[in-house]
Amino acid sequence: ELVVTVDNNLDEVEFFTVDTSYANDVDHYIRYGAGYLEIDDDFLDKINDVYTALYDEGGQLYYGENPIAKETGAIAFADARIHRQDVNGTLYYVYDRKLQTPGLEGFWLRGVVSEEQGDVQMSAITRWSLILLPLIAVLAIGGGYWLAGKALKPIKDISKTAMGISSGNDLKRRIEIGTGRDELHVLAELFNGMLERLEKSFDSERQFAADASHELRTPVSVIMAQCEYSLEKTRDPEEYEKALKVIQRQGRKLSGLVEDMLTFTRLEQKADSYVMQKMNLSELVRSVCGDMALIQEKGIILQWEAQEEINVRGSQQLIIRLLTNLITNAYRYGKENGHIFIRLECAGGMARLLVQDDGIGIAR
Repeated sequence: ELVVTVDNNLDEVEFFTVDTSYANDVDHYIRYGAGYLEIDDDFLDKINDVYTALYDEGGQLYYGENPIAKETGAIAFADARIHRQDVNGTLYYVYDRKLQTPGLEGFWLRGVVSEEQGDVQMSAITRWSLILLPLIAVLAIGGGYWLAGKALKPIKDISKTAMGISSGNDLKRRIEIGTGRDELHVLAELFNGMLERLEKSFDSERQFAADASHELRTPVSVIMAQCEYSLEKTRDPEEYEKALKVIQRQGRKLSGLVEDMLTFTRLEQKADSYVMQKMNLSELVRSVCGDMALIQEKGIILQWEAQEEINVRGSQQLIIRLLTNLITNAYRYGKENGHIFIRLECAGGMARLLVQDDGIGIAR
């Protein structure tokens, strides 16, 4: 209340070079320098035992109230800071705000409130509670008795439907208790919504399994065919080598598909799937680039430059995968004897990672 009251009063003080009091007989006007201070009638010099006073830089009081002005006179003004002052065993909070309006430079609003400010309000709340709580209890008991009788039948219907879904594993069933807007009807709607989401989730899982089976079938079939071909009869070393290379390619493809499916599954599981932690991104980028530089595919040279001690919070696993994918694509689509350049830098308080190559490029 102290902070809100003082901050609200900031907008209630203005400076005018001419006397405009004739146009408004409600606001308060104070002669100051070559003009007038206008104190709006909305200025709350005291509300709920929170006092606000207008001072100049020298500590002269111009308007408002401060019940402990003498005790707080030695406290220097400090914008948007709360001071504590003990006065005769009672703790007071003092809060200052500097006025920024043209003509009011050097003026301050100082708010003061006692630690015991809430006692009066609490006493009133206590009195009303002693009166109203017994009445509320009687009304609650009577209303609860009436609602309980009305509520039992829909609850029985909900339980019956839930048991049917559980025993039959039929997620297409829904709870039907008629129309209404009471709590039980809302609960039934929420339950039906949950069943619909579960049904969609299981459908998605079945579709995912079907898609995964389809994607995995091809490399597995190729691997099996190559194995059967190689074992039909004795082959030349060149034929064995050729078959093994085919199996190796399909095995890598299979491994990549499995890793992709695991990644998608983790991402579907949202926030807790990957550990988020503070890490040294500079060291991570240098480590990944050092490993990827050993590929030397198509004669492409990988170079990197990482600014020291760039620390971020994130998933180390996902960032490694991200950088690996970008570099892999740069190798795949880069030109013969080309270059890949990785740069990590800090720009505007953000970590900026750039992957550049001289390949076919990517549309904006």
